[in-house]
Amino acid sequence: MSDKKTLLLTGASRGIGHATVKRFEAENWRVITCSRQAFPENCPWPGGKENHMQVDLGDPHDTIRAAEDVRKRLGGRLDALVNNAGVSPKGPDGGRLNTLDTDLRDWGRVFHVNFFAPIVLARALKEELQVAGGAVVNVTSIAGYRVHPFAGAAYATSKAALAALTREMAGDFGPLGVRVNAIAPGEIETDILSPGTEGIVAEIPQRRLGQPSEVADAIYFLCSDQAGYINGTEVEINGGQHV
Repeated sequence: MSDKKTLLLTGASRGIGHATVKRFEAENWRVITCSRQAFPENCPWPGGKENHMQVDLGDPHDTIRAAEDVRKRLGGRLDALVNNAGVSPKGPDGGRLNTLDTDLRDWGRVFHVNFFAPIVLARALKEELQVAGGAVVNVTSIAGYRVHPFAGAAYATSKAALAALTREMAGDFGPLGVRVNAIAPGEIETDILSPGTEGIVAEIPQRRLGQPSEVADAIYFLCSDQAGYINGTEVEINGGQHV
């Protein structure tokens, strides 16, 4: 069996997820990816296609199926689980959906992807994480603790719930030797930025967008031995936007 460490990453096809793949691959980790899309042929890391799984995390049955498939691929241990996948539906005009106009079916799908999938995967892979003394990182958001001009209500509340779930998981998984933390990105320069973001940037103390690679660095740190006594925390990555 390979002595490489293994990461399972959801939502790997772009932005923060893609940067995270590259960060871990550079450290010689095996990276297993899950996303709604088929493996993108232009992704650069070796073995990526063989280690990619197409799964709809908005479907609980498909998520459970994927967890079982992952278990068969792992060889008994999982060093890190990064729950990065997230959805944030928009209105017909691309605008923000608030608590008054979000369809309940959309609300349910958002919570299945953003909130339920992380705990379903972690519970299903509990033994493999325990064997490795592994780490879980949940990707929350600055929208989880303040009203955001672009992120919808379903997305924001799911991320707030995920932050609370992170604390609960830290308490439950800690005795197993598994650490659970979260990162809360602010405005990160990806292809899903909303028009008008430049107005927010003007109010960020560092006066710039964050880079996906900077978020990936924080994720890697939390999964590394250097973060061995960090558990149940949420790291804000937003250039001081929260202050």
